[in-house]
Amino acid sequence: MNLEKICNQTIPIVERSGRFIRQELGRVAGGDIEEKGLNSLVSYVDKTAEEQLVEGLGKLLPGSVFLTEEDTIDNQSGDLQWIIDPLDGTTNFLFQLPVFSISIALQQEGRTVLGVVYEINRQECFYAWKGGGARLNGNPIGVSERAPLEKALLATGFPYHDYSKMKEYFQVFEHFMRHSRGIRRFGSAAVDLAYVACGRFDGFFEYGLNAWDVAGGAFIIQEAGGVVTDFTGGDNYLHGGEIIAANPAVGKEMLEVIRKAFG
Repeated sequence: MNLEKICNQTIPIVERSGRFIRQELGRVAGGDIEEKGLNSLVSYVDKTAEEQLVEGLGKLLPGSVFLTEEDTIDNQSGDLQWIIDPLDGTTNFLFQLPVFSISIALQQEGRTVLGVVYEINRQECFYAWKGGGARLNGNPIGVSERAPLEKALLATGFPYHDYSKMKEYFQVFEHFMRHSRGIRRFGSAAVDLAYVACGRFDGFFEYGLNAWDVAGGAFIIQEAGGVVTDFTGGDNYLHGGEIIAANPAVGKEMLEVIRKAFG
């Protein structure tokens, strides 16, 4: 399978859905918004974008299956599985805040081999395929070399539906607030991960995420020379609901702090 070719064919499909999302900004009426769960919003924009992506990617790789956020198609397991978040940062989009994205990953026999994150407002496309390095709009990117933690700029996402680990989270937050250049919260985990991949952020951590939030961005970071783990230092970040992603030096320091707080 020619992953470079597939990646280059995936990008226009993603950008087409990005144009649709961008043209709908500010057009969604209150009656068009549904609440899937606590603080989890969705509109026709998410669902239509997902349908567009499924249609395009399905034609690109006939026989492939999908794991999607909005369930516009039955989620299935298979040798070739696309993992799709059609609009990561839906709340930002609905409130017309400028950070939201599309996240795509392709898994082959359970291993991610391709990732695309498209930041819609700035029209920045971050992408990677297995063994090919990472790129932003065609230009090679890599994680930062900033270290130690005291010199790092970090990103996170605040818990918005799972409050069971708030004490541990704020313990970590306070430590990083006191021992880094600062912490940012943009509201799109896929964008946060993409920014780690290109060195804008030095590290990112969050819990309560789903596979479609992180699959594309985590893979791009790995191809950009970064490290991605769960809160124990293991590799269950895709389905385990917790992730640390950083350049290698900062990632090691972050893991020590987080593992101590979360046990």
